[in-house]
Amino acid sequence: MSIREVPTYCRICEPLCGLIATVEDGKLVRLRPDKAHPLSQGTACPKGIAFTDIQNDPDRVLYPLRRRPDGEFERVSWDTALDEIGARLRTLIGAHGRESLGWYFGNPATFSYSHTLWIVGFQLAAGLRHVYSAGSQDINNRFVASHLLYGSLTSVPVPDLDRTDFLLMLGANPLVSHGSAISAPRIREKLTAIPKRGGRVVVVDPRRTETARLFEHVGIRPDGDAWLLAALLQVIFAEGLEDRPALQRHAAGVRELRRAVAGFTPEATAATTGLDPDRVRALARDLARAESAAVYGRTGTCLGRHATLVAFLIDALALVTGNLDRPGGCVFGKELAAVSELNARLGLIGYGRTRSRVGDFPDVLGTFPAAVMAKEITTPGPGRLRALFTSAGNPASSVPNTRELSTALSQLDLFVSIDLYINDTNRLADYILPATTFLERDDLPLPFTALSTTPYTQYTERVLEPYGEAREEWQIIDAIATRIGIQPFVLGPARAAGRVLSSLRRLPGGSAARPTPPLLADLALRTGPYGDWFGLRRGGLSLRMLRRHPHGIVLADRIATGVLREVVRHKGGRVQLAPAEIIAELASLTAPPQDPAYPLRVIGLRELKSHNSWMHNSELLMRGDRDHTARIHPKDAAAAGISDGARCRVTSPHGSIEVTARLTEDMTEGAVAIPHGWGHRGGWWRANAAGGANVNDLMSTATTDVERLAGMSNLNGVPIRLDPVASA
Repeated sequence: MSIREVPTYCRICEPLCGLIATVEDGKLVRLRPDKAHPLSQGTACPKGIAFTDIQNDPDRVLYPLRRRPDGEFERVSWDTALDEIGARLRTLIGAHGRESLGWYFGNPATFSYSHTLWIVGFQLAAGLRHVYSAGSQDINNRFVASHLLYGSLTSVPVPDLDRTDFLLMLGANPLVSHGSAISAPRIREKLTAIPKRGGRVVVVDPRRTETARLFEHVGIRPDGDAWLLAALLQVIFAEGLEDRPALQRHAAGVRELRRAVAGFTPEATAATTGLDPDRVRALARDLARAESAAVYGRTGTCLGRHATLVAFLIDALALVTGNLDRPGGCVFGKELAAVSELNARLGLIGYGRTRSRVGDFPDVLGTFPAAVMAKEITTPGPGRLRALFTSAGNPASSVPNTRELSTALSQLDLFVSIDLYINDTNRLADYILPATTFLERDDLPLPFTALSTTPYTQYTERVLEPYGEAREEWQIIDAIATRIGIQPFVLGPARAAGRVLSSLRRLPGGSAARPTPPLLADLALRTGPYGDWFGLRRGGLSLRMLRRHPHGIVLADRIATGVLREVVRHKGGRVQLAPAEIIAELASLTAPPQDPAYPLRVIGLRELKSHNSWMHNSELLMRGDRDHTARIHPKDAAAAGISDGARCRVTSPHGSIEVTARLTEDMTEGAVAIPHGWGHRGGWWRANAAGGANVNDLMSTATTDVERLAGMSNLNGVPIRLDPVASA
């Protein structure tokens, strides 16, 4: 018997907590928190520990599957699957061009450097236009706001939790999410330390969340964030509380922004926010007068009708109060790899360089809104989406109007999925190709060091050999590319980016044909801000150096400040507070009309033991009485004739679902919270477990209901009504 204990890290969410894997005769038998990890220090959430259930799940797809005419799947060899896929792709390309091909990748792709790199490499080499991601249901608005403010999509400030005196959080619940768009292990301790040292934490949310229960809660009405932020700015400008020296040093467009928010007084916005004007004024004054303050918004602020405006105003509020790029404020970490600089020089991916065929939406980092994907399949004409790949994603569950997308997927000429399971999406695929879990591949958290409150990184070798015939995503992508005559990262010689990336093939240690993930990772590390520059910088990073530190390395005690001039890529080096898009949206901002037929508003809800549309198949997480419930204020439930624990029907103008009612005064009146990620039909869900309902069945994919600037799906603040369901 061979037993090994291997340090690695979790890749489910942003904290990247350290784990120790116990491997017995090549099989994972246990995961536990890594006490030697410098930041997580022996803590990990239930999902990380429960990944043992995912790794060893008998429902995992471990061999290539091909769909039979009767709709069932049969096992085939890798060569058969890849050769048939390649042949069908070549036929499609010959008839309709590469613009007929598309790709959708889900959230887990972000946590695999090799997966992400090879999708981008394939996209560039193949010239794909139809690329979609979970970002339009999550964070793309944050990137567009950064583009408008700083001229750099990937420059995202994070709250300096260790030094702030005042933290204002909107639409975030880090005690459950463990932090999103911020990498901060043991975040509960960081948050509770703020009031212990005399500071304040204020949580703005329609629900008194697990985080809000520990601190100060401001119960805003759903989708009222833009009005609140504009009102806070109005008070600060009107009362002369802005930090004029900071604005003079760093900002352009101050006068225009001041004029644009002048009408958003606390009184004028009260009907939309549901907040007492005096409380809004006090909040603005306290924020502006704090010794240091950070403003942080996350998923709850990203899925409303004005998502990009909200993300923009969050940073504008930080700058106007003098708290952007300041200790204790909103600060910018260093990237592990110089992604922003490389992208600025080579022009690989950006914003609005292309427009979607349906809806005329701008691309965000090379991706279009997933909400229009179904219409791109079903709308005739040149450039129609005919062949789709999905990897690490379940869009038929996670995008609005799931019925529309499920119907559209069956109309594709070719549908190929790379995943761990048969899920709601790929049960319609022609081929399902088995991917490795995060324990079966090496990894480096390239995107996350810049989001770390304590700059940190860790490299992990694979813990296990892949089960069955599972392959790493990059290997599958590479094999598909080969069969249609392209090489990821190798572009046309006429393009400067193509010449630079093509030269990677000639680097020492690289393949004669194409680069490998470790080669690119080492190159990115060594030439990045922390790199050793091939031995020129003593103590700098390289893969060889990280392999000597399997528990990871703290790169600095804290994020450096005074870097705003380096971050901003606009001409003149100033943060733009009044881009035309933002001023126009503020000018047209009006409260949503109230339809008496739909008097309530639904918002999303994250749960500690769930993660988007997966992890429900873990027996560890599903122990006990877990049910899919709608959180409803008792007064709203009484008005609808619904009692606690009863079944209720939730209806929007776009659909209807049934869930169990849970009455709680944690909800503000008029708001109903329903967890997302439920409603599975086989594969991901045990046959003897209640699958719940998919809240996205209530949502719309009409192009008028998709946020214009970033293509965000509108999943929060959607009008609904409640009705009781008669007992059987």
